[in-house]
Amino acid sequence: MFTGIVEELGEVVAVENLGDSSRFRLRGPVVTDDAKHGDSIAVNGVCLTVVDTADGEFTADVMAETLHRSSLGALATGSRVNLERPMALGGRLGGHLVQGHVDGTGTIAARIPGEHWEIVKVSLPGALARYVVEKGSITVDGVSLTVVDAADDHFTISLIPTTLALTTLGIKQVGDPVNLEVDVLAKYVERLLGGGATEAKESTR
Repeated sequence: MFTGIVEELGEVVAVENLGDSSRFRLRGPVVTDDAKHGDSIAVNGVCLTVVDTADGEFTADVMAETLHRSSLGALATGSRVNLERPMALGGRLGGHLVQGHVDGTGTIAARIPGEHWEIVKVSLPGALARYVVEKGSITVDGVSLTVVDAADDHFTISLIPTTLALTTLGIKQVGDPVNLEVDVLAKYVERLLGGGATEAKESTR
């Protein structure tokens, strides 16, 4: 479980294409300080398992399912990435509960600079729109953010200088893909109320 508070702006050192999967080597001295084989690290909001660590770098295998559902497949050597270790029990929850399980991808649709912040418009897959509400939480490339406005096909977020300086959201360009994870509590509520179950039955007819 993560909080969406990015600890470090890391970098992709190498990408090895293994056919139906990929192996990533990433640099992140902060997140690897106490990491060991089998630990989890969120990379742009995607929970990955550490294979090994050495000299401030770590290796992770990315399966076909993850490459299909996230934007990790677009990463290349030199790409910057947001890194976060799992939250420690008993610690402060600075963002919101984040699983590192990407629900879909969006695209940076517009950037509107302000005097001290920046408004960013992100396209939203229709299937995720019902989980995104004004003033609610959403994770964009692993960053816990508050939704400013929500529509059927997009939402907007307001980025403060710290977020712009310390995460990849400060360098993303219009047209770039981003990983999206909606609030898991909204999905559980929908399921408990029967909405998810009904839709699942209809989709199998």
